[in-house]
Amino acid sequence: MRCDTLWHDAQLITLDAADGGLGEIHDGVVAACDGRIVYAGPARDLPTTLDVARRIDCAGRWISPGLIDCHTHLVYAGNRANEFEQRLRGVSYADIARAGGGIVSTVRATRAADEDALIAASLPRLDAMLAEGVTTLEIKSGYGLTLDDERKQLRVARRLGELRDVEVVPTFLGAHAVPPGEDAQAYIDQVCMQMIPTVAAQGLAEAVDVFCETIAFSTAQAEQVFVAAKAHGLRVKIHAEQLSNQHGAALAARHGALSADHIEHLDAEGIAAMAAAGTVAVLLPGAFYFTRDTLAPPIQQLREAGVPLALATDSNPGTSPLTSPLLAMNMAATLFRMTVSECIAGFTREAARALGRQDRLGRLRAGFDCDLAIWDIEAPADLVYRMGFNPLHARVRHGRDA
Repeated sequence: MRCDTLWHDAQLITLDAADGGLGEIHDGVVAACDGRIVYAGPARDLPTTLDVARRIDCAGRWISPGLIDCHTHLVYAGNRANEFEQRLRGVSYADIARAGGGIVSTVRATRAADEDALIAASLPRLDAMLAEGVTTLEIKSGYGLTLDDERKQLRVARRLGELRDVEVVPTFLGAHAVPPGEDAQAYIDQVCMQMIPTVAAQGLAEAVDVFCETIAFSTAQAEQVFVAAKAHGLRVKIHAEQLSNQHGAALAARHGALSADHIEHLDAEGIAAMAAAGTVAVLLPGAFYFTRDTLAPPIQQLREAGVPLALATDSNPGTSPLTSPLLAMNMAATLFRMTVSECIAGFTREAARALGRQDRLGRLRAGFDCDLAIWDIEAPADLVYRMGFNPLHARVRHGRDA
């Protein structure tokens, strides 16, 4: 059997253990051919028939799957540091939004920027993520709120994936906020009857998201979005239960949603619906920290119900200006009391599940894409424990140095 590259003298975090843990292997090797893993496991069990073209000595370093950030709003223009100052003075996120700030202020700046300006603004944020081992990330639209501006954001997301060696998963979030001066229902009708069909026909997105909240859209409007998305062959997901319990997660689960994200105010009904549907809980500790929220997601109840727990940066200008998955892991451990295994799985195996890519990403397993992060650490816990620390030694995508 031919092998393009063999990484040896390594310790592996396979995320492929039967018990759902990290799947640690000491004295491990990873072998790849044509961008896919052909073997990942103990060196002693490496097939002797492998014809290896290139060998890389990892000198005892740890190898994990490349990190996956499954919830970002990376493409935008403008700056909202002034809102950060307002919140420090006690103004709530909801009050800022109602006064014309929040998402709408970013919409104004993003509409005014052309594609080249958006790429120039977004690339440094993307590069920061890649420098911490990210090989796949989702990028949502949602700062255009017109068909042309939403399409512009989605085109920029695609171009970022061409300019850098990273897999970009585009999601249409036209139902992110009510545009200034418009009626919420009339806008949702436009999203469903004009925007979704066009985005789907042009192949600009894989999924459709909606912000279901008192300051955004009702559950009935969210369901209208889901029905339209599924009619055009797009998967669905939801921003739910961030500020209040609108029962959006349960609704999304009933529609087979990939994920329900935020979910601080999730109730037992929502947990049961997500568990039954296999809908992933995407937890966003950066937003929880930045907005100084006090009600954490119901982690223990989600664990007990068997709901998959993913993590993401939620990189955005207003509530989580975060481009560090490693810091997000630390926040999840300290603020949400998640374990080391849960944090690392949240940015690999479970994040892949939240993007519908669990069949080829997020684990070190034969047949999976050879997307790797190679770390200078003593133990996996170092990825979660240390702050302001980037131990990435190398990033590999499709079997190539990236």
